[in-house]
Amino acid sequence: MISITVTALVFGVIFLAELPDKTALAGLVLGTRYRASYVFAGVAAAFLVHVVLAVAAGSVLTLLPQRIVHAVTGLLFLGGAAMLLLSKGEEEEEVKKPADQTFWKVAGTGFMLILVAEFGDLTQIMTANLAARYDDPISVGLGAVLGLWAVAGLGIVGGKALMRKVPLRLITQIAALLMLALGAWSLYEAVAG
Repeated sequence: MISITVTALVFGVIFLAELPDKTALAGLVLGTRYRASYVFAGVAAAFLVHVVLAVAAGSVLTLLPQRIVHAVTGLLFLGGAAMLLLSKGEEEEEVKKPADQTFWKVAGTGFMLILVAEFGDLTQIMTANLAARYDDPISVGLGAVLGLWAVAGLGIVGGKALMRKVPLRLITQIAALLMLALGAWSLYEAVAG
């Protein structure tokens, strides 16, 4: 059974954490050069691969005693919050243009770019933490995939307009505050439990 609460929480955390990330900017760059649906297909497939790997890793953590899981996830959330707060902002990266704009070339470019750029990224680590924290791989995976796909869609279709209206620093600070709260709650449960 899918938990709407867990799915919504994971969606929000991953969405906010991914917005200021370099991959959102890469999606924006690709979306301005190529057909949006082709770019999204490749990017979405790469994010799906990353979420499956992260949820699998997080599910392994659930085999540990609950207090240890809460302590580890709490510390990792606090570390993620610190990374967001201390980041200097991502620069737009140059993306090489495929020789032609067929579906497979464009989707393949998007897939490979995200697959490489996101491996071991903060949102992948956070997804593993959330999978360990909630022991609900389907709900966590669904929330993470939908959050990543939403950011990719925004980046590909309307990223420039969003960044003009909402400062990137504010989005980063909101994501960091959410991670601080989740980290504090997990540490509290580790000590109290």
